[in-house]
Amino acid sequence: MPARLAIAQVTPYAWEAPHEVNRAVARCAEELGRRGHRVVVIAPSTSSALVRESRRAIHAARERPQALLEPAGDEPYRVLGVGEVLPFSPTRQRVGSLPIDVARTIEQALAIAPLDVVHLHEPFAPSAASAALRHSRALNVGSFHAPTERVLSTQVARRVIELFLGRLDARVASYSATRDLLQRWFPGTYRVVAPGADVTAEAGAARDGAGRVEIALVADEDRQAVRTLMRALRRMPLDGDWHATVWSRRATQGAGPLRAELRGRIDFVGPDDCDEDALLARADVVVRASGGVAPAPGGLVRALAAGCVPVAARLPVYEEVVGDGEHGLLFAPGDADTLATQLARLVAEPELRAALRAGAESLRAGFAWSRVADELEDVYGDLVAKRHDGRGDPALRAKIAQRRRIDVDLHMHTDHSSDCATPVEVLLATAKARGLGAIAVTDHNEISGALEAQAKASGIKVIVGEEVKTADQGEVIGLFLRRLIPKGLTLQETIAEIKRQGGIVYVPHPFDRMHAVPDYEHLMAVLDHVDAIEVFNPRVAIQEFNEEAARFAAKYRIPAGAGSDAHVAQGLGSVRIRMPDFDGPEEFLEALREADIVRTPASLLYVQALKFLQTRAVPRGARAASRERRVRRAARKS
Repeated sequence: MPARLAIAQVTPYAWEAPHEVNRAVARCAEELGRRGHRVVVIAPSTSSALVRESRRAIHAARERPQALLEPAGDEPYRVLGVGEVLPFSPTRQRVGSLPIDVARTIEQALAIAPLDVVHLHEPFAPSAASAALRHSRALNVGSFHAPTERVLSTQVARRVIELFLGRLDARVASYSATRDLLQRWFPGTYRVVAPGADVTAEAGAARDGAGRVEIALVADEDRQAVRTLMRALRRMPLDGDWHATVWSRRATQGAGPLRAELRGRIDFVGPDDCDEDALLARADVVVRASGGVAPAPGGLVRALAAGCVPVAARLPVYEEVVGDGEHGLLFAPGDADTLATQLARLVAEPELRAALRAGAESLRAGFAWSRVADELEDVYGDLVAKRHDGRGDPALRAKIAQRRRIDVDLHMHTDHSSDCATPVEVLLATAKARGLGAIAVTDHNEISGALEAQAKASGIKVIVGEEVKTADQGEVIGLFLRRLIPKGLTLQETIAEIKRQGGIVYVPHPFDRMHAVPDYEHLMAVLDHVDAIEVFNPRVAIQEFNEEAARFAAKYRIPAGAGSDAHVAQGLGSVRIRMPDFDGPEEFLEALREADIVRTPASLLYVQALKFLQTRAVPRGARAASRERRVRRAARKS
């Protein structure tokens, strides 16, 4: 793990909102900052002053980008309010529509800040987190807390969201239940990093068995939970010594008229009366009665940390926290009778309360935020280790940097490809006329055209390549090959064969959904063996696919290449690499690290139309016969 990383923690919730995601972001940012990492929190805000100050800081950082990572207050991290959210807006407490100015400010901040990792919390669209994922050029970590409602609401656009989440380099779930739900709808590898909580001094200590038992319900935005608790309390025996407090941001939420015998036993309070932590500090029993739409397991974790006994609805994420009767009691969602029975047991049996508190004692050591930071550092470290830092030979790079620069096109086809009708002679003549010093001939599943071009070339360097179709994992280009690689191998087998020949593994149009490309998971599996990535291909119809490739190459620090992917001579050299001259694959790769991409794009519609006329308008048999005649003429001349 590097001594210091530059990390952005992005939350979709207004920073002033007392949301458990914001609580986790703040505590993790604090812990990571105290360890020497440079941390910036990016969040919407209800504070116009914070937003104005943040925008001034972003503008000033154009001259000194590191300034965005310097703490601006007492905390060891900086907070950027990237867009004002009105106090009555849904985004104050939960994800809602994303104002345009928020997305624009996030884009500006991420373009300036020199970040290693962007950690996105609940990166479902639309939100500040999803905007950050769209614009990030750093390593992306996505944290999913308890997103039941968000997962179900995204199923209409499931395929789009699945592709969007493919930009994540690592996925973290706060609970196993969260991981299992996400894997069902959005397959991938999710590492569980359980949330932390601040353990109070008296947590776990045996509380006085005598006296009134305090029951608390935190029912923010959950009317069903209040109704279930109220029905249960009406069934509670009145000879027991108990008192209940319902805490909500709307203090009278669900109160309704109380029978005379319950008056004085139940209070409804809100933020003006006490905060949630103060309520937990004095409670003996905490109820979580959510009906399952939006469970808040973080509240149970904080209750256990405060030494309370939880009674929770039997939902997977609550069961995970409470255990099967080990750390608390359970009841079926909405079952007021069972809830009343469980509460009555806890009121009447102080020894049961003590036993459950003792059972939770072993959990509290794991609540430390230092443990959460340790696990996040492991996640970040695993990603950073995949970057191609320090690769290559600096001495060789310094040597070739003194050479003249030549223009190189790394991706093109001849009539040896089934979808191209450009003769080798025409390709060479056009390349030379357009000032190219080197070309890579990369026919589909064939190297005969590249070998022919290498044999006939004069005054231009030819790299023998092949664009190989793998079994079901897209295409990969091998450069500096000596032998044909058969199509239909796995991606790993194809790469191994390229390496056996001493070649360069070059991934073309890696995120173009309209080409056969390796998906994100397969690409990550072979990342260590990839030598270069094509970040610009003029035949890619949607420019965002090229931008995604550029982001991927930048964050993993993989040498970036480009090529025309010309299937007709008119498209040759429409994009080129300007790089130091080279001899062989080792020098080529070092020269590529020093290269610039030069775009002179031809019209995509024009070159595609020419390709159609040259390949589809002329039957394949006629094209093959024409090529055979050229080969015979060349043989007679020799």
